[in-house]
Amino acid sequence: MQKIDELLKTAKRIHMIGIGGSGMCPLAEILHTQGYTLTGSDNNESDILKRIRAMGIQVTMGHKPESVDGADMVIHTAAVNDSNPEVASAKEKEIPTFERSILLGAVSRMFPNTIGVCGTHGKTTVTSMLTQILMTDQKDPSVVIGGKLPLINAYGRVGKSDMFVCESCEFNDTFLQLSPKTAVILNVDADHLEYFKTMENLKASFTKFASMADNVIYNGDDANTIEAVENIADKGTKTFVTFGIAESNDYYAKNITMHNSRARFEVYKKGEKLLDINLLVPGKHNVYNALAAIASADFEGCSLENIKKGAESFGGAGRRFEFLAEIEGITIADDYAHHPAELKVTLEAAMEMGYKRVIAVFQPFTFSRTYDHFDEFVEVLQIPDICIMSEIMGSREINTYNIYTKDLAEKIPGSVWFNTFEEIADYTVSIAQAGDLIITLGCGDIYKAAKMMIERLEK
Repeated sequence: MQKIDELLKTAKRIHMIGIGGSGMCPLAEILHTQGYTLTGSDNNESDILKRIRAMGIQVTMGHKPESVDGADMVIHTAAVNDSNPEVASAKEKEIPTFERSILLGAVSRMFPNTIGVCGTHGKTTVTSMLTQILMTDQKDPSVVIGGKLPLINAYGRVGKSDMFVCESCEFNDTFLQLSPKTAVILNVDADHLEYFKTMENLKASFTKFASMADNVIYNGDDANTIEAVENIADKGTKTFVTFGIAESNDYYAKNITMHNSRARFEVYKKGEKLLDINLLVPGKHNVYNALAAIASADFEGCSLENIKKGAESFGGAGRRFEFLAEIEGITIADDYAHHPAELKVTLEAAMEMGYKRVIAVFQPFTFSRTYDHFDEFVEVLQIPDICIMSEIMGSREINTYNIYTKDLAEKIPGSVWFNTFEEIADYTVSIAQAGDLIITLGCGDIYKAAKMMIERLEK
């Protein structure tokens, strides 16, 4: 952990492989602002690369061994391994090489006030909403988010304060690279068990993350989160703050009402009413997300007026129930939900929004998750009026589970599945009617199918 910190004190030029990734771009901006000379490489042109080039950073298309020549350090995305020509070249030339999460950890130590937002569900939404509140209050934080925040039209920003807000992901224990002053824990649910193996291991990882922080703001209604926090060894040296629906929490919501699936509620702090909140983002689960952001912002000293203004003006992050288009009375939206718990709250919210029908288009992500949560997927994918699926996106895995989308389809009445996004777009558009909501779901590239549907409907 400390090796990269020491190298950053003397490094002048840093080369970033996959610089156009949403997780790499904000880190590049922070390093660029701090005076490092950056170069980068990527395989695909994108809006992110346009943003990076506009800062004067040289980007090479494709991965070439000579691109690392002269670099003092090489950073690569998690998707890149030792077989990459640039990684192999850097190791051959004995240039220190690190995966992105290692750099993110080092950046977190550059700021005295790092806030790490973690949890199985809701990280991007809470990090985004908290950022919007902090910016409304002129706190000027630097930020790294897992989704695009419309307020800044980016996945992160560079501020001038000592505050760094960072989405902190438990996948493969990457959040243990960070050094948070404040840990915000939203929930702990069974996921990534192909890595953690057991829930006890997963909870232990959250305990380690919380143990690194001076302050822990956590969901006081979630049993797994409570257990993770209770297992912290040196509790006496830390400040603990809870949020939730139960009035035993430090921050809690009362008088929750739903209007077209958007929540209105009162926020209380230790028995005293603070605010009335009307959310723009749909779903009951966003009451918890808002409470986490509000508790964190109040802890950081934001005014109640700006907390309310920031929370109520937040319309969601990219791919978090993101409305893409309305054509011929057909609404198309996209959401990152990929775990059964996320699908459940997203689909329930969609069903409460008053549409004629909800057509869910789901891309299962990883064979292990589909296998481990098979029965739960079958249950939640019966919530919408119509369920359409793609084949499983295996990503980093090999299908040793012998699991396929057709296995899900056999258990979900009326569902259909297709091999290609073109087939999915053609079929979905052919059955869609005015008054319908089509929502694409998944953390892979199912959003491409949504774009295809929009193109077909516009024609």
